[in-house]
Amino acid sequence: MTMEQICIRLVKLDMLSTIRALNRFPSVIRCCGQRQAHRRASLCASARTDLMRKNSSSSLKSRGYVTAASSSLCLRSRSGLNTCVTAFRPPADRAPLIIQPTREFHTSGRLRALPAPLIWMVLKPLQKLMAIILGRSIRKWWLALPPNKKQLFREWTWRRRWHFVGAGAGLLFFVSLVLLTHLDESPVTGRTRLLVFSRYDLSRAYMEEFKDSLIAPSDPRHQVVEQAVRILAERNQDIAEISSVPWTVHVVDGPTINAFVLPNGNVFIFTGMLEAVADIHQLVFILGHEMAHALIGHAAEQASLSHVVELLSLILLTAIWAICPRDSLAVLGQWIQGKLVQFLFDRPFSRKLEAEADQVGLQLAAKACADVRAGPVFWQQMEIYDQLRGEPTIPEWLSTHPSHQNRVRQLDRLVPEVKHTKANTCIIRQCYMSEIFPRKL
Repeated sequence: MTMEQICIRLVKLDMLSTIRALNRFPSVIRCCGQRQAHRRASLCASARTDLMRKNSSSSLKSRGYVTAASSSLCLRSRSGLNTCVTAFRPPADRAPLIIQPTREFHTSGRLRALPAPLIWMVLKPLQKLMAIILGRSIRKWWLALPPNKKQLFREWTWRRRWHFVGAGAGLLFFVSLVLLTHLDESPVTGRTRLLVFSRYDLSRAYMEEFKDSLIAPSDPRHQVVEQAVRILAERNQDIAEISSVPWTVHVVDGPTINAFVLPNGNVFIFTGMLEAVADIHQLVFILGHEMAHALIGHAAEQASLSHVVELLSLILLTAIWAICPRDSLAVLGQWIQGKLVQFLFDRPFSRKLEAEADQVGLQLAAKACADVRAGPVFWQQMEIYDQLRGEPTIPEWLSTHPSHQNRVRQLDRLVPEVKHTKANTCIIRQCYMSEIFPRKL
């Protein structure tokens, strides 16, 4: 592309095509030589004059603007892309004219990275596959060795047994150091826990899933839930994880008896749950339970434990596929390993978090001046409701949640303590709270 073509395009302000044209060249555009050098002064002056005249016209306001200096021409578009073309006068002993396009520095919005737990969910199947392939390859390599080489390998391993012990101890020390540096103190309860992942936001995915089922904010059911959440947040402002979060209510029209709260303060509750609660006090207890999950960060804590357990399970999975003589036995061993991890780690830990959320949620409801006796009554109602529907009773050790009976017993033990808290915090607001929390929803 010649100097004349560049100047003509700049005069016409064909900004998009000019920028694209410049991007096809390296950082320095070398134009024609001695023959065009004597014409550059008049050509650039003419181009700058036309550009300054056209820049003042109204037709250019929608596309950007152009500034012309003594040695440069700059295009600035409204989209934030700035491009300058600077002409340098060559020394006397050098004839070529050099035009250097530069892009001015500008900031742009940060790219939103995927939350670490989501990335882990994608990589977890791949890691299992690699562990299976590695274990199976070790088994086939060992079976293919002749007996004499197997004996030599055993002797070599025995001679270097202390090296392996030292390597294992070093690896164990490194893993312990990593785990110790990720210990955290749980809010409200002060429990020490492992937290590898930070809190992550999935509100956009849930909004996309329930966008056609959300009831209007003007609906009385939405207003009742919003009022209950507001009172819970106002009466628990001493907790930093509550006061620093903007709480937003979303009521989903569906028969599911469920509610959940995301770490960013988005409260989702189904109309089936609103029909299951007997009064506003039970509703406040349920909302306090779900808000407790969010403020303590149970989702990140559970993802952290699953991450560590899964990494350790990969070692065992590799050993299973390396030791089992046939693939069928290895598949059976892998299934047994998965069930053991599920019933010995995942589900007991989930039940522990649910019990902690019951405890903290009852405290939040008490500080909001709700009747805390509604908590155990709600779980008694749920037990009767399940019996009336004929649903089979699942043993607690098979479930991710405590049984209704155990929840009732735990809450009955906690009610006297939180009632004392309620008596100290709500005695002045008793008349006001009787208006806010009527007996019936």
